[in-house]
Amino acid sequence: MENQRFVDNYLGYLLGQANHALFKDFEAVVREAGLGSLEWRVLATLSGQAPMPVGQLAQEVLSQQPTVTKLVQRLAAQGWVELRDDPADQRRTLVEITATGQRLITPLIEQSREHEARVLADLDEADVRRLKRQLRQLARFR
Repeated sequence: MENQRFVDNYLGYLLGQANHALFKDFEAVVREAGLGSLEWRVLATLSGQAPMPVGQLAQEVLSQQPTVTKLVQRLAAQGWVELRDDPADQRRTLVEITATGQRLITPLIEQSREHEARVLADLDEADVRRLKRQLRQLARFR
């Protein structure tokens, strides 16, 4: 039996490699639109959503809250998001995408869907649904 490296069969490594492979080509599209990867994730996460607390947004975009707080302040200055106090808890700030931010992110979301379809073209529809369901189950593990 051939020796296999630990990382070649380690789930965390494989997921990281898959994420890198998926995003590396699309990253050029994001950069061309004038966004960084975290800006893309923030705006895509906010797209079509109700206002979201900064802490929840940070969790969803896989970043630290202070980093996301600074980023959404910059995005607000550009008119892409709006920040407001949470009426239910004045200690929290809610973030909402603006119409300008939505106009910026909508074509990128469509391009990301097309890119994903190309990446997954070798899998049948049932496999894609199963893969996404299993990834959502793993993501809830935290």
